[in-house]
Amino acid sequence: KQEQPDKLLLLGDLLYHGPRNDLPKDYAPKQVIEMLNAISDQLICVRGNCEAEVDQMVLQFPIMADYCAIADGDTLIYATHGHTYNEQNLPPLHRGANPPKLHKGDILLTGHTHIPAWEEYDNFLYLNPGSVSIPKEGSEHGYMIYEDKTFLWKTLKGDVYHTL
Repeated sequence: KQEQPDKLLLLGDLLYHGPRNDLPKDYAPKQVIEMLNAISDQLICVRGNCEAEVDQMVLQFPIMADYCAIADGDTLIYATHGHTYNEQNLPPLHRGANPPKLHKGDILLTGHTHIPAWEEYDNFLYLNPGSVSIPKEGSEHGYMIYEDKTFLWKTLKGDVYHTL
């Protein structure tokens, strides 16, 4: 609410974070459902490896897409959870799917690892916002803002710790 974004892009694993992760303190998926449904008109989501049909039944916005592509001028932002497509397994090389092909200047945006990242490759820029609920490798509970071709990585307190 503080950021007042036009849209929120959620990169999957909205209600459950898998059997390998301890659930966060005060974990309350029913409250998450209520909170997200209340702002459903602002949300763009992709499916994480922990999403299931039962999750879609309680959420009032689509969550089962494997990826979304957002055009910003000549830049394509290819957003996906990261368990299928990631910097080691680029689209469209997996399972016969036909997602957009990344070109110089395009951005591959994933979650999945729960680790903030910003790395430039020959044909694309790889970004990961980290995790709001279960950060890993000592990273902060955080998120990322994109505005005017600038990415800001922020802690939940709103402190910027990286800009690109």
